[in-house]
Amino acid sequence: MVVAGRRKSIAFFVALGAGLITVILLLYIGWVLFDWHTGILLFFGVLLLAMIISGVVLNTIFLVREIRRNEQHDAFINAVTHELKTPVASIRLYLETLMSRAVDDAKRKEFYGVMLDDSERLLSTIEQVLRTGRIGSHNRLIHFAPIDLDELVAECVNRARALHNLPTGSLGYHAGPPVTVQGDPEEVRAAVFNLIDNAVKYSGDSVQVTVETAKVGGEYIAVRVKDAGVGIPKAELNRIFKRFYRIAGPGSKRPTGTGLGLYIVRSVAKRHGGRAWAESEGPGRGSTFVLQFPVA
Repeated sequence: MVVAGRRKSIAFFVALGAGLITVILLLYIGWVLFDWHTGILLFFGVLLLAMIISGVVLNTIFLVREIRRNEQHDAFINAVTHELKTPVASIRLYLETLMSRAVDDAKRKEFYGVMLDDSERLLSTIEQVLRTGRIGSHNRLIHFAPIDLDELVAECVNRARALHNLPTGSLGYHAGPPVTVQGDPEEVRAAVFNLIDNAVKYSGDSVQVTVETAKVGGEYIAVRVKDAGVGIPKAELNRIFKRFYRIAGPGSKRPTGTGLGLYIVRSVAKRHGGRAWAESEGPGRGSTFVLQFPVA
Protein backbone atom coordinates (compact mmCIF):
# COMPACT_ATOMS: atom_id res chain seq x y z
CA MET A 1 0.00 0.00 0.00
CA VAL A 2 2.83 2.40 0.87
CA VAL A 3 4.69 1.68 -2.39
CA ALA A 4 1.51 2.17 -4.41
CA GLY A 5 0.91 5.49 -2.67
CA ARG A 6 4.41 6.68 -3.48
CA ARG A 7 4.07 5.64 -7.11
CA LYS A 8 0.86 7.68 -7.30
CA SER A 9 2.72 10.65 -5.79
CA ILE A 10 5.49 10.35 -8.39
CA ALA A 11 2.93 10.09 -11.19
CA PHE A 12 1.10 13.14 -9.82
CA PHE A 13 4.19 15.36 -9.74
CA VAL A 14 5.32 14.23 -13.19
CA ALA A 15 1.84 14.90 -14.61
CA LEU A 16 1.72 18.27 -12.84
CA GLY A 17 5.08 19.32 -14.26
CA ALA A 18 4.13 18.20 -17.79
CA GLY A 19 0.79 20.01 -17.53
CA LEU A 20 2.38 23.28 -16.37
CA ILE A 21 4.95 23.17 -19.16
CA THR A 22 2.19 22.51 -21.74
CA VAL A 23 0.12 25.45 -20.49
CA ILE A 24 3.16 27.74 -20.53
CA LEU A 25 4.05 26.71 -24.09
CA LEU A 26 0.49 27.24 -25.30
CA LEU A 27 0.31 30.70 -23.71
CA TYR A 28 3.71 31.64 -25.08
CA ILE A 29 2.93 30.46 -28.62
CA GLY A 30 -0.32 32.42 -28.56
CA TRP A 31 1.48 35.51 -27.25
CA VAL A 32 4.14 35.27 -29.99
CA LEU A 33 1.52 34.92 -32.72
CA PHE A 34 -0.24 38.10 -31.61
CA ASP A 35 2.85 40.15 -30.61
CA TRP A 36 5.52 38.84 -33.00
CA HIS A 37 6.57 42.40 -33.97
CA THR A 38 7.79 43.37 -30.49
CA GLY A 39 11.36 42.01 -30.59
CA ILE A 40 12.51 43.16 -27.13
CA LEU A 41 9.45 41.73 -25.45
CA LEU A 42 10.01 38.55 -27.42
CA PHE A 43 13.59 38.25 -26.11
CA PHE A 44 12.59 38.73 -22.48
CA GLY A 45 9.62 36.43 -23.01
CA VAL A 46 11.93 33.64 -24.24
CA LEU A 47 14.21 34.18 -21.26
CA LEU A 48 11.30 34.11 -18.82
CA LEU A 49 9.87 31.02 -20.50
CA ALA A 50 13.19 29.19 -20.20
CA MET A 51 13.48 30.11 -16.51
CA ILE A 52 9.93 28.98 -15.73
CA ILE A 53 10.30 25.67 -17.58
CA SER A 54 13.68 25.03 -15.92
CA GLY A 55 12.18 25.72 -12.51
CA VAL A 56 9.25 23.39 -13.10
CA VAL A 57 11.52 20.60 -14.41
CA LEU A 58 14.01 20.94 -11.54
CA ASN A 59 11.23 21.04 -8.97
CA THR A 60 9.62 17.91 -10.44
CA ILE A 61 12.97 16.06 -10.53
CA PHE A 62 13.69 17.06 -6.93
CA LEU A 63 10.30 15.89 -5.67
CA VAL A 64 10.47 12.55 -7.51
CA ARG A 65 14.03 11.97 -6.25
CA GLU A 66 13.03 12.72 -2.67
CA ILE A 67 10.08 10.32 -2.86
CA ARG A 68 12.31 7.54 -4.18
CA ARG A 69 14.98 8.27 -1.56
CA ASN A 70 12.41 8.04 1.23
CA GLU A 71 11.20 4.76 -0.24
CA GLN A 72 14.77 3.39 -0.24
CA HIS A 73 15.33 4.51 3.35
CA ASP A 74 12.10 2.83 4.49
CA ALA A 75 13.07 -0.36 2.66
CA PHE A 76 16.50 -0.25 4.31
CA ILE A 77 15.02 0.21 7.78
CA ASN A 78 12.62 -2.70 7.21
CA ALA A 79 15.46 -4.89 5.92
CA VAL A 80 17.78 -4.07 8.83
CA THR A 81 14.96 -4.61 11.31
CA HIS A 82 14.31 -8.05 9.81
CA GLU A 83 18.02 -8.95 9.68
CA LEU A 84 18.45 -7.95 13.35
CA LYS A 85 15.19 -9.30 14.73
CA THR A 86 15.35 -12.79 13.19
CA PRO A 87 18.64 -13.97 14.76
CA VAL A 88 17.81 -12.32 18.09
CA ALA A 89 14.45 -14.13 18.20
CA SER A 90 16.15 -17.41 17.30
CA ILE A 91 18.82 -17.04 19.99
CA ARG A 92 16.19 -16.17 22.58
CA LEU A 93 14.08 -19.19 21.65
CA TYR A 94 17.00 -21.60 22.08
CA LEU A 95 18.03 -19.97 25.38
CA GLU A 96 14.47 -20.26 26.71
CA THR A 97 14.44 -23.92 25.70
CA LEU A 98 17.73 -24.58 27.52
CA MET A 99 16.45 -22.82 30.65
CA SER A 100 12.98 -24.39 30.72
CA ARG A 101 13.86 -28.08 30.38
CA ALA A 102 16.66 -30.58 30.54
CA VAL A 103 18.45 -31.14 27.22
CA ASP A 104 20.96 -33.91 26.50
CA ASP A 105 24.56 -33.02 25.61
CA ALA A 106 24.20 -33.68 21.87
CA LYS A 107 21.13 -31.45 21.59
CA ARG A 108 22.76 -28.77 23.72
CA LYS A 109 25.79 -28.67 21.40
CA GLU A 110 23.44 -28.41 18.42
CA PHE A 111 21.65 -25.47 20.07
CA TYR A 112 24.97 -23.79 20.80
CA GLY A 113 26.00 -24.16 17.17
CA VAL A 114 22.77 -22.60 15.93
CA MET A 115 23.11 -19.71 18.37
CA LEU A 116 26.70 -19.11 17.26
CA ASP A 117 25.56 -19.02 13.61
CA ASP A 118 22.80 -16.55 14.48
CA SER A 119 25.29 -14.44 16.44
CA GLU A 120 27.59 -14.40 13.40
CA ARG A 121 24.68 -13.28 11.20
CA LEU A 122 23.76 -10.56 13.69
CA LEU A 123 27.35 -9.33 13.93
CA SER A 124 27.69 -9.36 10.13
CA THR A 125 24.63 -7.11 9.74
CA ILE A 126 25.91 -4.65 12.35
CA GLU A 127 29.37 -4.58 10.75
CA GLN A 128 27.87 -3.85 7.32
CA VAL A 129 25.92 -0.87 8.63
CA LEU A 130 28.95 0.49 10.51
CA ARG A 131 31.28 -0.12 7.56
CA THR A 132 28.94 1.77 5.22
CA GLY A 133 29.16 4.78 7.52
CA ARG A 134 32.96 4.58 7.64
CA ILE A 135 33.33 4.20 3.88
CA GLY A 136 30.94 7.11 3.30
CA SER A 137 33.11 9.37 5.47
CA HIS A 138 35.37 11.37 3.14
CA ASN A 139 37.73 12.24 6.00
CA ARG A 140 38.62 8.63 6.77
CA LEU A 141 42.05 7.69 5.42
CA ILE A 142 42.97 4.24 4.11
CA HIS A 143 45.62 2.44 6.15
CA PHE A 144 47.60 0.86 3.33
CA ALA A 145 49.39 -2.41 3.98
CA PRO A 146 50.61 -5.26 1.75
CA ILE A 147 47.89 -7.90 1.31
CA ASP A 148 48.39 -11.47 0.08
CA LEU A 149 45.24 -11.61 -2.03
CA ASP A 150 45.30 -15.39 -2.50
CA GLU A 151 45.41 -15.96 1.27
CA LEU A 152 42.67 -13.38 1.87
CA VAL A 153 40.32 -14.87 -0.77
CA ALA A 154 40.89 -18.40 0.55
CA GLU A 155 40.03 -17.16 4.05
CA CYS A 156 36.77 -15.61 2.79
CA VAL A 157 35.83 -18.79 0.90
CA ASN A 158 36.39 -20.96 4.00
CA ARG A 159 34.36 -18.54 6.12
CA ALA A 160 31.45 -18.64 3.64
CA ARG A 161 31.56 -22.45 3.57
CA ALA A 162 31.35 -22.59 7.35
CA LEU A 163 28.65 -19.93 7.59
CA HIS A 164 26.36 -21.57 5.02
CA ASN A 165 27.34 -25.21 5.80
CA LEU A 166 28.49 -25.85 2.24
CA PRO A 167 30.59 -28.76 0.94
CA THR A 168 33.79 -28.02 -0.96
CA GLY A 169 32.16 -28.91 -4.30
CA SER A 170 29.45 -26.26 -3.91
CA LEU A 171 31.90 -23.41 -3.34
CA GLY A 172 35.20 -23.84 -5.14
CA TYR A 173 38.28 -21.63 -5.32
CA HIS A 174 40.80 -21.58 -8.17
CA ALA A 175 43.81 -19.52 -7.13
CA GLY A 176 45.76 -17.56 -9.71
CA PRO A 177 49.41 -16.50 -9.46
CA PRO A 178 50.60 -15.17 -6.07
CA VAL A 179 49.90 -11.43 -6.02
CA THR A 180 50.27 -8.69 -3.43
CA VAL A 181 48.02 -5.63 -3.39
CA GLN A 182 48.24 -2.50 -1.29
CA GLY A 183 45.17 -1.60 0.72
CA ASP A 184 43.20 -1.78 3.92
CA PRO A 185 42.96 -5.51 4.78
CA GLU A 186 39.66 -5.06 6.63
CA GLU A 187 37.98 -3.28 3.73
CA VAL A 188 39.31 -5.65 1.05
CA ARG A 189 38.28 -8.68 3.12
CA ALA A 190 34.77 -7.23 3.55
CA ALA A 191 34.42 -6.59 -0.21
CA VAL A 192 35.55 -10.09 -1.22
CA PHE A 193 33.38 -11.81 1.39
CA ASN A 194 30.32 -9.74 0.40
CA LEU A 195 30.65 -10.93 -3.20
CA ILE A 196 30.93 -14.59 -2.16
CA ASP A 197 28.12 -14.32 0.39
CA ASN A 198 25.90 -12.56 -2.15
CA ALA A 199 26.52 -15.30 -4.75
CA VAL A 200 25.58 -18.03 -2.26
CA LYS A 201 22.42 -16.25 -1.12
CA TYR A 202 21.14 -15.79 -4.67
CA SER A 203 21.96 -19.35 -5.79
CA GLY A 204 18.85 -20.91 -4.28
CA ASP A 205 18.87 -24.48 -2.99
CA SER A 206 21.51 -25.70 -5.46
CA VAL A 207 24.66 -23.70 -4.73
CA GLN A 208 27.32 -23.80 -7.44
CA VAL A 209 29.72 -20.92 -6.89
CA THR A 210 33.23 -20.62 -8.28
CA VAL A 211 35.78 -18.08 -7.08
CA GLU A 212 38.98 -17.42 -8.99
CA THR A 213 41.76 -14.85 -9.20
CA ALA A 214 43.64 -13.88 -12.34
CA LYS A 215 45.93 -11.11 -13.53
CA VAL A 216 44.57 -8.56 -15.99
CA GLY A 217 47.13 -7.00 -18.29
CA GLY A 218 49.93 -7.28 -15.74
CA GLU A 219 48.74 -4.21 -13.82
CA TYR A 220 45.58 -5.47 -12.16
CA ILE A 221 44.37 -8.55 -10.34
CA ALA A 222 40.72 -9.57 -10.65
CA VAL A 223 38.63 -11.62 -8.24
CA ARG A 224 35.80 -13.28 -10.17
CA VAL A 225 32.83 -14.82 -8.36
CA LYS A 226 30.58 -16.84 -10.65
CA ASP A 227 27.27 -18.44 -9.68
CA ALA A 228 24.50 -20.37 -11.43
CA GLY A 229 21.73 -18.58 -9.58
CA VAL A 230 18.81 -16.31 -10.44
CA GLY A 231 20.76 -14.04 -12.79
CA ILE A 232 20.32 -10.31 -13.25
CA PRO A 233 18.30 -8.40 -15.88
CA LYS A 234 20.46 -6.20 -18.13
CA ALA A 235 18.81 -3.04 -16.81
CA GLU A 236 19.73 -3.96 -13.23
CA LEU A 237 23.46 -4.64 -13.74
CA ASN A 238 24.55 -1.16 -12.69
CA ARG A 239 21.73 -0.37 -10.27
CA ILE A 240 22.54 -3.27 -7.95
CA PHE A 241 25.65 -1.42 -6.73
CA LYS A 242 23.60 1.51 -5.45
CA ARG A 243 23.05 1.89 -1.74
CA PHE A 244 19.88 0.22 -0.38
CA TYR A 245 19.09 -1.32 -3.79
CA ARG A 246 17.98 -4.98 -3.70
CA ILE A 247 16.54 -7.43 -6.20
CA ALA A 248 14.27 -10.40 -5.54
CA GLY A 249 15.90 -13.60 -4.34
CA PRO A 250 15.52 -17.15 -5.73
CA GLY A 251 11.97 -18.00 -6.75
CA SER A 252 10.98 -14.30 -6.77
CA LYS A 253 11.19 -14.23 -2.98
CA ARG A 254 11.39 -10.99 -1.04
CA PRO A 255 14.73 -9.19 -1.44
CA THR A 256 17.30 -10.43 1.05
CA GLY A 257 19.94 -8.55 3.02
CA THR A 258 20.28 -4.86 3.77
CA GLY A 259 21.08 -3.63 0.26
CA LEU A 260 24.54 -2.49 1.40
CA GLY A 261 26.79 -5.40 0.38
CA LEU A 262 27.41 -4.51 -3.26
CA TYR A 263 27.54 -0.80 -2.43
CA ILE A 264 30.41 -1.59 -0.05
CA VAL A 265 32.12 -3.69 -2.76
CA ARG A 266 32.14 -0.88 -5.33
CA SER A 267 33.06 1.76 -2.74
CA VAL A 268 36.06 -0.30 -1.56
CA ALA A 269 37.16 -0.88 -5.15
CA LYS A 270 37.07 2.84 -5.94
CA ARG A 271 38.92 3.76 -2.74
CA HIS A 272 41.71 1.35 -3.71
CA GLY A 273 42.07 2.50 -7.32
CA GLY A 274 40.14 -0.43 -8.77
CA ARG A 275 36.62 -1.11 -9.93
CA ALA A 276 33.78 -3.59 -9.60
CA TRP A 277 31.09 -4.69 -12.01
CA ALA A 278 28.59 -7.47 -12.72
CA GLU A 279 27.96 -9.63 -15.77
CA SER A 280 24.86 -11.71 -16.53
CA GLU A 281 23.02 -13.08 -19.54
CA GLY A 282 19.69 -12.41 -17.86
CA PRO A 283 17.26 -13.93 -15.34
CA GLY A 284 17.84 -17.62 -14.60
CA ARG A 285 21.26 -17.69 -16.29
CA GLY A 286 23.55 -16.98 -13.37
CA SER A 287 25.87 -14.03 -12.88
CA THR A 288 29.53 -13.14 -12.47
CA PHE A 289 30.87 -10.40 -10.22
CA VAL A 290 34.33 -8.99 -10.77
CA LEU A 291 36.38 -7.08 -8.21
CA GLN A 292 39.58 -5.59 -9.62
CA PHE A 293 42.56 -4.10 -7.75
CA PRO A 294 45.87 -2.67 -8.96
CA VAL A 295 48.86 -4.92 -8.32
CA ALA A 296 51.33 -3.58 -5.76
